[in-house]
Amino acid sequence: MSNIKRIKASFFKTESGKEPVRDWLMTLSKEDRQKIGEDIKTIEFGFPIGMPTCRPMGKGLYEVRTNLENTITRILFCVEGEQMILLHGFTKKTQKTPKEDLNLAIKRQTEFKNKAGS
Repeated sequence: MSNIKRIKASFFKTESGKEPVRDWLMTLSKEDRQKIGEDIKTIEFGFPIGMPTCRPMGKGLYEVRTNLENTITRILFCVEGEQMILLHGFTKKTQKTPKEDLNLAIKRQTEFKNKAGS
């Protein structure tokens, strides 16, 4: 792994200033947050990387894939310039990523791009 960040992770902010991924992470245990943080860091220093840590989802979205002791988590993100925008985090309960989670990430991605373009 390089010692220079290729992209820098940052949290998507809603118009009201909330950071949904940060809020979701705070509901997890410290150990789980650390493991997810390690995976994000791996992507920051190695992007683009592939499985098992990161997977393209289409439409400019990627997922951080973290397998914890008793559960599986995903953070959907997009890359804009040198930023890794963390759009949506969730605990995975099915084999396939639920459409609602993908659609929410796409909506936030669009909001981010619109805000960045204005």
